[in-house]
Amino acid sequence: MPGGIYVALSGLRHHAEQLDQIASDIANTSTSGYKSERSTSVASERPSFSSALQAAVDVTPGEKQIDFRPGSINGTGRDLDFALDGRGFFVVETPEGMQYTRNGHFQVLNDGTLATVDGYAVQGEIGTDEYGPLVLPGGAVSSEADGTILVDGVPSGKFRIADFASYDALARQENGRFSAPAGLTPDIGATVELRGGALEQSNVTMAEQLVQVSEVARTFEALQRGLSVLMNDIDGRAITELGRR
Repeated sequence: MPGGIYVALSGLRHHAEQLDQIASDIANTSTSGYKSERSTSVASERPSFSSALQAAVDVTPGEKQIDFRPGSINGTGRDLDFALDGRGFFVVETPEGMQYTRNGHFQVLNDGTLATVDGYAVQGEIGTDEYGPLVLPGGAVSSEADGTILVDGVPSGKFRIADFASYDALARQENGRFSAPAGLTPDIGATVELRGGALEQSNVTMAEQLVQVSEVARTFEALQRGLSVLMNDIDGRAITELGRR
């Protein structure tokens, strides 16, 4: 296969994956705490194919980059909604280990455990350097800026807020959560203001997404046209050469 065709095909594949990622971001425009993602591409040399390809370079997906810029904070009036104004994450215990989220839309389970909408326990401070699930008594819930939770005006727990010096190693998980690789220990007690009765909105901006869709679509169409020209050129040359024999 001529190298130009191979490069065009790999480029088409990469841009199709970019469109899928943009579609995922758009679908999560209304998901609290959601962080958009950016796809990158790299040129991958393939020296073992040099005898078969005119240009042995493949366009392959590079590392995906999550945009951790904060979304706007909007009031909801719901006493189990919380937003973090500043850096940091709520800590959630899952079967895969501790995970981190900016989505503070919580519920109280039958046993009083504060949990995510999919039932995973939210972690709180239960002593000096000790942490565990937040368990609340029945009553009206409110909060203070330092992360303390009040039930009927009485302190009944405090959120465990974690942060990282760099977010580059965090990996996206389900429902707006992130996981940290083994050995990456979070800093506890991040400088952040807790806002009760509010949620951080998705940082996806529809205007930016539409611009990206337009740019990717134009490049996709250009690659399609280039591939069509290359294929027609090959067919024409094949007919001409074979016709001479």
